[in-house]
Amino acid sequence: MPVHPAHPIDPVRTADPAGPGGTAVRVARLTRVYPSGSSPVTALAGVDVGFDRGTFTAVMGPSGSGKSTLLHVAAGLDRPTSGQVVLGGTDLSTLSETRLTELRRTRMGFVFQAFNLIGALTVEENIVLPLRLAGVRPDRAWLDRVVARVGLTDRLRHRPAELSGGQQQRVAIARALATRPEVVFCDEPTGALDSHTAAQVLTLLRAIVDEHGLTVVMVTHDPVAASYADRVLVLADGLIVADLPQLGAARIAERLAALDGRAGR
Repeated sequence: MPVHPAHPIDPVRTADPAGPGGTAVRVARLTRVYPSGSSPVTALAGVDVGFDRGTFTAVMGPSGSGKSTLLHVAAGLDRPTSGQVVLGGTDLSTLSETRLTELRRTRMGFVFQAFNLIGALTVEENIVLPLRLAGVRPDRAWLDRVVARVGLTDRLRHRPAELSGGQQQRVAIARALATRPEVVFCDEPTGALDSHTAAQVLTLLRAIVDEHGLTVVMVTHDPVAASYADRVLVLADGLIVADLPQLGAARIAERLAALDGRAGR
């Protein structure tokens, strides 16, 4: 496998009109319709939203609201039916599947409810896996900072089965950060954790935004988890129905309850 410099020039990236501190990722007129017999399911119905660099956004909504679909399409894990996704200066719709895979490996990080670690690999091997797949030489100074920040310095030779759930999620976060991504996408990252461990993981996500200026977009159903974010987007029926500053867990829960009440009528 060829080895490239730690930060290769992306041949598909265009100039970023937002500049430093601008928009990390933006979606425009985004729709996603899934075939379902004679009644196709519209998961996204024309979403327009941007996520600024160095911010932490929680995406919430009732089951079936389109929040996970928005995350997956914005992250290039799913193709939209129509509309546009732009990461920095790169329009994802212009990329082949091969180029899109390369972009996901080098410019995005992913953290999911299931830790998705490889049991046969050590913690260190799991963390550097995206770099190996991309053929990129690890930046050891950056990896050392990441490993220290997530508290795994003394666990690098362990395998996932030897770790607690919280430690495994921290490995997944370190893996997501290994390539110094522009955006970290998280889909219910604390859904499988107890409240104490969840708080540790959320504090870590908050810290990587505050200390390293990374951008985090997190789907969650939990108002407490959302209270760690700077901003809360609420979806219903495939559309953004609220774009809120941080209100605190209680106020977020009230807004979601009101939305559920309207949906039930």
